[in-house]
Amino acid sequence: MSILVDNDTRLIVQGITGREGSFHTAQMIEYGTHVVGGVTPGKGGEWVHSKPVFDTVQKAVDATGANASIIYVPAAHAADAIYEAINAQIGLIVCITEGIPIQDMMHIYEYIQYTNSRLIGPNCPGLLIPNQVKIGIMPGYIAIPGNVGVVSRSGTLTYEIVYTLTQAGIGQTACVGIGGDPVIGTDFVDVLKMFEEDPETEKVVMIGEIGGRTEVDAAEFIKRSMTKPVVAFIAGNSAPAGIRMGHAGAIIENGTGTVQEKIQALQEAGVRVASNPENIPELLS
Repeated sequence: MSILVDNDTRLIVQGITGREGSFHTAQMIEYGTHVVGGVTPGKGGEWVHSKPVFDTVQKAVDATGANASIIYVPAAHAADAIYEAINAQIGLIVCITEGIPIQDMMHIYEYIQYTNSRLIGPNCPGLLIPNQVKIGIMPGYIAIPGNVGVVSRSGTLTYEIVYTLTQAGIGQTACVGIGGDPVIGTDFVDVLKMFEEDPETEKVVMIGEIGGRTEVDAAEFIKRSMTKPVVAFIAGNSAPAGIRMGHAGAIIENGTGTVQEKIQALQEAGVRVASNPENIPELLS
């Protein structure tokens, strides 16, 4: 068992004919992901990596039975791509695209609440079930199967920490990048609930960063509902106030969203917080 996806997941790639879409489609297929086709308006009937291309998501779903989609569409059109996937009743939608306007995402967040679709992202690296499924841009070689669930706002920091776990012989059940934008489809609490309910996940690593209060919300959920141990790392200890650092959501405003605030909340919830990513394997033992 795994969270969100498994070997039966049938994936389509929105933007499959673009440079990024084509490149990462090949990587996902090589990893073993069941990619069943792609979507690029106006290019229906073409083939990419031996997968059929359709003009619309609905046509792709009708022809392939796809139940998941990943979006490699430029920011100007990515919101429309998300809506199209939702309206085609895709169960899991992963959006890699960075730079979608916050107002567009606010409308999408409200709209998706009344559907059976789940959105991961935008501005995220996707998810990885070691040795099973790779949906997104995470390098497959960094992970090995195990009993630790990983959830992160960061991208490259996720890769570093997962690889650190792997080098220490600590495998993972799932690695989920939720995205660093201010408005995202799935947050820490959503994924923590999944890990809490997943019988294969025995421990959890949570990777946060400055800005917003999602880590504080996660701390409250952990204190109230989690029975499994959680280890965390919060990036941005030296970030100056009022300046965006990396992700669009990584900004400290009016004294809130600081590393210190988040560490305190997590520690009060019984979470072990690492001062350095390299300390995480030791804290899991």
